[in-house]
Amino acid sequence: MADAASRLRSLAEQVLGAPLPVRLRAWDGSQAGPPDAPALVVRNRRALRRMLFKPGELGLARAWVSGDLGVEGDLYTALDAMAGLVWERGDDARGLVESLRDPAVRSAVRELLKLAGPPIPPAPPREEVRRPRHRLHTRRSDKQAISHHYDVGNDFYEIVLGPSMVYSCAYWEDGGSLESAQRDKLELISAKLGLTPGQRLLDVGCGWGSMAIHAAREHGVSVVGITLSHEQAAYARKRVADEGLTDRVEIRVQDYRDVKDGPFDAISSIGMAEHVGAEGYLEYARRLHGLLRPGGRLLNHQIARRPQQDESTYRVDEFIDAYVFPDGELAPLGTTVTQLERAGFEVRDVESIREHYARTLRRWVTNLEADWDRAVRLTSPGRARVWQLYMAASALAFERNRIGVNQVLAVRTPEPGGSGLPLRTRTWNT
Repeated sequence: MADAASRLRSLAEQVLGAPLPVRLRAWDGSQAGPPDAPALVVRNRRALRRMLFKPGELGLARAWVSGDLGVEGDLYTALDAMAGLVWERGDDARGLVESLRDPAVRSAVRELLKLAGPPIPPAPPREEVRRPRHRLHTRRSDKQAISHHYDVGNDFYEIVLGPSMVYSCAYWEDGGSLESAQRDKLELISAKLGLTPGQRLLDVGCGWGSMAIHAAREHGVSVVGITLSHEQAAYARKRVADEGLTDRVEIRVQDYRDVKDGPFDAISSIGMAEHVGAEGYLEYARRLHGLLRPGGRLLNHQIARRPQQDESTYRVDEFIDAYVFPDGELAPLGTTVTQLERAGFEVRDVESIREHYARTLRRWVTNLEADWDRAVRLTSPGRARVWQLYMAASALAFERNRIGVNQVLAVRTPEPGGSGLPLRTRTWNT
């Protein structure tokens, strides 16, 4: 075909019922669309087969991860332009089936199938999670899911996260560095928890040990950090030893459901609760409540989604589930607060830091792209593309207020009496 881009653009717009907001560049070198717009690069016919055999977000993701589909120009601009057709359209494969009642759409799909070549569905990229059906959030399935995401390689995460090795939203000031913003986030959490020398802190989902080290070094507390990732634990233990903190910090490979050596004075859970799932969230909250002494504080730092008009229609993000966080689930903030209260906590403070996560993610993408060749060598081209797309798209989702992130401070209130917090609790903001 002499001009695949024009033909492809025309057919795609017939199927979508809307103009494509980006330029198309096809495998034959042809281009179509606004010359000043970023280009969606369809490198081969296999990209079309991926999107036709799995319409919607997952088909696009497979084409991107495999390298069959790319972007020429600014990735954020391209994703922002495409958001209305993909993430915010509300359509999936069922929507396409509905649109096929239109004879013109059926004709366009037939032409796209011809353009795509032999009707053989391509195998998904090897980075996609392959797993049999299982009960969600058993100890075994959670360990497998955590391994898929976090055991990508510590060297790879050093590229993305930088020296702080903190894999959660930083707390920014204008003009500050990523490292200073992550340090400020750890100090903000320490202040909200009221950490003082001699206390015991449980850090649930301790990652590479940054919060545990900060709390022990800066506030003199004893810390138990738990993770399901062996790679994270090994890295964190080395950092603890290098800091000379082995007498105050213990890093365990352990499920939070198996921690028996409470009570603790404080618990930090930073970017971990997204892995718990709706069905098990109340158990998660009750177990943490039971591990705190009366008057002890929990700081729950968690991404939230916006509530749906009909919660029964909520679907897990296909790309995230298949390539990034298997079995992960986001809940609305109100649901999280309700579950914490049902578990016996008194929720004392909620702070939204949504804009901070957008800035953090953009900085991580910059780090990845600046050392792209090494990141690819350490993992694979597909894995690097997964993280690039996931972080860039997530940055836009935070900026567009499709998702948020909140720090919820909750207390195991002693009976009888007050919470044990100062009368003016928000001294950390001064």
